[in-house]
Amino acid sequence: MTDRYAVIGNPVAHSQSPFIHSEFALACKQEILYERLFADLGQFNQVVAEFVAAGAKGLNITLPFKSDAFRFADEVTERARAAEAVNTLTFRDGKVYGDNTDGVGLVRDIVENLDYPVTDRRVLILGAGGAVRGVLEPLLREKPATLTIVNRTLVRAEALVNHFAPWGQLEAIAYEQLQGRSFDIIINATSSSLHKELPPIPHGLFSARTLAYDMVYSSGLTPFLQRAQAEHAGMLADGLGMLVEQAAESFAIWRGVQPDTRKVTNMLREILA
Repeated sequence: MTDRYAVIGNPVAHSQSPFIHSEFALACKQEILYERLFADLGQFNQVVAEFVAAGAKGLNITLPFKSDAFRFADEVTERARAAEAVNTLTFRDGKVYGDNTDGVGLVRDIVENLDYPVTDRRVLILGAGGAVRGVLEPLLREKPATLTIVNRTLVRAEALVNHFAPWGQLEAIAYEQLQGRSFDIIINATSSSLHKELPPIPHGLFSARTLAYDMVYSSGLTPFLQRAQAEHAGMLADGLGMLVEQAAESFAIWRGVQPDTRKVTNMLREILA
């Protein structure tokens, strides 16, 4: 019987996960069935319980259910506990194991694919929502020189600083405090690019040594990356590599095989063009 996996979300029809995992399985000679699961709000536990009862082996979780998945798991990894969110569930021996691969996906894309070290670099993260929670612990493990969170509502950024203090040193500031500051890596983790908008960053934030990274991926440059390009940032990247790398980590957790990601990323880039 073919092992069953899926991605659950609301909405979920847009998810590229079935394509990504099917390509991984083909390359790694693994026989799996990967599908999409839609769940109404408030029905996460019921839909997942039915999927498990049908013999499923694992599940990826997308918005808005990562907190639900964290509570659903019997055991979670340290990075999932830090994020208080789970994007990967494994069903084994009657127990549910939760992990969060978002942060390791981001770090792997930056450090390995883009060949840009995080260690001893000054990192700025725009935003203080769930996307940030999922990546802070793996970023802090890389021991950046500084890690700064900027957010419209400062108290939300300060709450993240307090929560993640056990994993490393970081600071929270308001957007108006960015003027005159410089950073090596600037990560846009806000939802602004989804709305074709630009975060309220000052002019002159980017330089020739800056990596500008937008977690949103699109066929063209997002407004954030357009600004970075106009200010001659040294490197531009969107979140497509992170998407594929976090999926690869999930696949490795489930199947015990680390898939190569470059071919799948290139294929997706062509599909989305």
